[in-house]
Amino acid sequence: MKRIYLLLLLLVSLNGFSQQETPETIVQKQVDAYNQKDIELFLSFYSDDVKIYNFPNKLTSEGKEQLRKDFTEYFGKAKTLHCTISKRIVRKNIIIDEEQIKFNDFEFSGVAIYEIANNKIVSVTFVE
Repeated sequence: MKRIYLLLLLLVSLNGFSQQETPETIVQKQVDAYNQKDIELFLSFYSDDVKIYNFPNKLTSEGKEQLRKDFTEYFGKAKTLHCTISKRIVRKNIIIDEEQIKFNDFEFSGVAIYEIANNKIVSVTFVE
């Protein structure tokens, strides 16, 4: 009986460990949700009190509900929407992406600096 209990404990521990997200996978899943225009999945990667900045420190949006409002409108206007990551730098809980965006007939690029804490994106700074 003791052996079965230990085996179950080990399996539960391994399963929980394997499901742990890294900052890079969190950001990539967020990019994938963006490309699918799936607002609920997209928002699931953000903290409730996320802050969005324009470089270097101009706060442009605060909180998940504001992000929901902004991106629901943005996704709704996008007939074509796709983000491609051309370069990615990973430093502990900071992910820096150089992004190529196609939004309808427009194409543009920029840099997004993501900060991750507790498996959620807590801030994003955009550099144009």
